[in-house]
Amino acid sequence: MCGISGFLAGDPRAHADLAATKRIADAIAHRGPDSAGFFADGPCALGHRRLSIIDLSPEANQPQFNEDKTVAAVVNGEIYNFQELREDLVRKGHTFRSQSDCEVVLHLYEDYGERCVARLDGMFAFILYDTKARKMLIARDRSGKKPLHYRKLSHGIAFSSEVGALVHAFPDQRPGVDLSAIDEFLTLQYVPSPNTAFTDTYKLPAAHYAYFGPGELPVPVRYWSKPKGEVFGGDADELAEELLRLMRAAVKRRLVSDVPLGAFLSGGIDSSTVVALMAQESTRAVKTFSIGFPHADDSELKFARMVAKRYQTDHHEEIVDPEMTSVVQATVRHHGDPFADSSAVAMYYLSKMTKQHVTVALSGDAADENFAGYKRYNTARIGHIYDRLPYEGQLVFRAALEAFGRAIIPHVGAFAERLGQGEADRYVRLVGQFSPSEKRTLYLDRMRDAATNATVERFDRVLSESGAQSPMGRVADLDWQTYLTDDINVKVDIAAMTHSLEVRCPFLDTKVVEFAARLPENMLMRLRGKWLLRRAVKSLVPRAILQRQKRGFALPLERWMKRDLREMVHDTLLDKRARERGLFEPKIVSELVDTLDTFHAATDRLWTLLVLELWFREFVDAPATTVRPSTEAVA
Repeated sequence: MCGISGFLAGDPRAHADLAATKRIADAIAHRGPDSAGFFADGPCALGHRRLSIIDLSPEANQPQFNEDKTVAAVVNGEIYNFQELREDLVRKGHTFRSQSDCEVVLHLYEDYGERCVARLDGMFAFILYDTKARKMLIARDRSGKKPLHYRKLSHGIAFSSEVGALVHAFPDQRPGVDLSAIDEFLTLQYVPSPNTAFTDTYKLPAAHYAYFGPGELPVPVRYWSKPKGEVFGGDADELAEELLRLMRAAVKRRLVSDVPLGAFLSGGIDSSTVVALMAQESTRAVKTFSIGFPHADDSELKFARMVAKRYQTDHHEEIVDPEMTSVVQATVRHHGDPFADSSAVAMYYLSKMTKQHVTVALSGDAADENFAGYKRYNTARIGHIYDRLPYEGQLVFRAALEAFGRAIIPHVGAFAERLGQGEADRYVRLVGQFSPSEKRTLYLDRMRDAATNATVERFDRVLSESGAQSPMGRVADLDWQTYLTDDINVKVDIAAMTHSLEVRCPFLDTKVVEFAARLPENMLMRLRGKWLLRRAVKSLVPRAILQRQKRGFALPLERWMKRDLREMVHDTLLDKRARERGLFEPKIVSELVDTLDTFHAATDRLWTLLVLELWFREFVDAPATTVRPSTEAVA
């Protein structure tokens, strides 16, 4: 686990910008505090900041090289199948200098070229340079657990684990703001891949690689997709048994470490399952970590304690109070892109506490996307029923649902009004913050000119390309390829690596993901989601947790913004600097702020605007700065 940086000159005869590569590495030093290393050869430079996890010896430091040093690489993450790959490569005659899992990347490339990426199973991002071919290979893992960004500059392309480093490392080339990306952010609370909020700056998409030389632009190529085969048949108990076997293996693979490890424990099914399986594999008490909030009805600590008690874990807790939200500026800085998932603040504190005890933590992320666990899927299913009806039936169904919704459940009535639209459009409205009509009211001319239908088009493309055989499977796959990749994984990576903590996710194991992709709809959701997962772990997880309603891992925003953060929201969103940006109608922003005094506060939309304004102040208003150049020697 680490931070990686790099540079490839636009002119093949030019020398790489090694100084910039060092500045990028220094800007992400928190990702790898244990050592730093650099490499330069002609147009290419590579940088690495190491967080030692497997093979703590200096031989495992990076950059790493093949036998004759014609191929160099910097790798971020963990390769879970490295032992099998290493054994095969040794039989073929390759020589290894370390016990590091990352070294297999170099030797696989020697044998398979860019096709080596598909043989790797893990969470990873890497930059590899072939000095003979004068080619660079960049790649990301299947779910985008580890990040990789690149920026086009006047003299080449720069690479980094964090987008903010690509801004600050080149103070004489300030990037512009991509207002179309800001438009999507206001819908989703994150900027979707491959874009960032900066012009000429991109994310390499998950499950993609690019192979290119000096003067060429990366052209991402997908190397993996979920299987499109027929759904599983057979007995539910047999499928549950197979799922549990796969999860047990996934957890076991993620316990390989030369440093202490533990687990996040939220009190939900997902993290409870991971802790239960860890406890069965471990010879000592598992270290578990939970956070809560001052009001009991905001916290899940009582459920986390049930699991901790049952498995006799070494349990640690911390209470997050409103004063702690001063770290919101730090989370804005580390994310680089505007990012308004409020659970990023909670994850920041959970990671900080966890790092005080361990260097690696397992989490329960991705179970909802694999097994259809979100509450919103019940609403989405209304649309699937509507789609199957004849035209006359659709008219009756929609009218009845609108009347019911207006009287009983307003969000269902609002969803019913959009039933005649396609799945992508319906789902964007279901998960989005600012609707198109709200944007038309909020936006001034600059934002109106930048607004697009890109989010709906992206969702429609993902749904049409999905190999899932059921409507619910396709919606879960949509979340897997968008929300998981660009929100959940980003949030966890940034929060954890800010504190030099590695987080591993058993539910992202390739075999688990591919198994879930072939489940029939009735194994994903019946009256509630994650049906098969609940069945598989019923003997491991307390009944109270199995039966409780799904709850997201987020701040109690409404309570805090109405009270403790009221002044901050007002002063930030309504001051002169925010108004003079010329993006939003001040009167509408003021009306949104005033909702904090009402029963129906626009909490999430205000938080989204607050984060965006803080992002502008951090990355656009602030003067150009650089970080202190590293003093470590070049390899």
